[in-house]
Amino acid sequence: MMSLLELFVSVDDFCQVFLPFWERKLLEDGSKKRRRAGQLSVSEMMTIIVYFHQSHYRDFKAYYKEHVCGHLRKEFPKLVSYERFVNLMPSVLGPLSAYLKSLYGRCYGLSFIDSTTLRVCDNHRIHNHKVFAQVAQRGKGSMGWFYGFKLHLVINECGELLACQITPGNVDDRTPVPTLCKRLFGKLIADRGYLSQALFGQLLDTFGVQLITKLRKNMKNRLLPVMDKLLLRKRAIIESVVDQLKNISQIEHTRHRSLLNCFINILAGLIAYCHQPKKPSLNLSLAPFLSA
Repeated sequence: MMSLLELFVSVDDFCQVFLPFWERKLLEDGSKKRRRAGQLSVSEMMTIIVYFHQSHYRDFKAYYKEHVCGHLRKEFPKLVSYERFVNLMPSVLGPLSAYLKSLYGRCYGLSFIDSTTLRVCDNHRIHNHKVFAQVAQRGKGSMGWFYGFKLHLVINECGELLACQITPGNVDDRTPVPTLCKRLFGKLIADRGYLSQALFGQLLDTFGVQLITKLRKNMKNRLLPVMDKLLLRKRAIIESVVDQLKNISQIEHTRHRSLLNCFINILAGLIAYCHQPKKPSLNLSLAPFLSA
């Protein structure tokens, strides 16, 4: 994992370039009335939030009070109370989102797409849940019904993120695909949930992206090139990425008390994954696949 110092240097270098444009935009559109420096800088707050996903802690409150306040006073001499920090967290949503995009990998002509569920509460508590009322929706995934959101991901063969989008849980997996494919070319590998003749034609005509999926059992068989069949067998790489995001970066839990802080938690988990030195990778030569 990246050390705390390396993470801060990366975040701070980005903030020095991004924040002047961001603050100018907020002042121009009236979202921010004045420019006043806080006790903690934006880069310090972002570092603390992202570093949580590289720690062994599962609860942010315990992480902040025990680890940050107990062991990182030297690195962050102007720490604020936990309650104040939580109130300040929504202010870094924009910079975190822009920083994540700056960490996206490069498309080499082979991409994988999938979605995963982000539950916000147990199914038995849906009717009593209020934090995400009118925002989260009921949806159905491979593990059954859930209440929450969907995270749509696109990665390359090296396990690097190329695009991502969060939607309510009832959104069809195929809906955000055109938006996610704006930077792609070559072949896009997906499961049967993305099967659509209209989507196939749209991606091919607009972006030059060839969508490759398996057929459903009730559909007529059609011949696929051998290379495409082999690529479909490699689709498990994106499932490995999802597993790491949920079990290592902790992007999903049901203890959120704020919509914005929920999205911040997801963004920080994705950023922590981007900084992993070792990611799931196929280690293959793309030449024979792209020429097929």
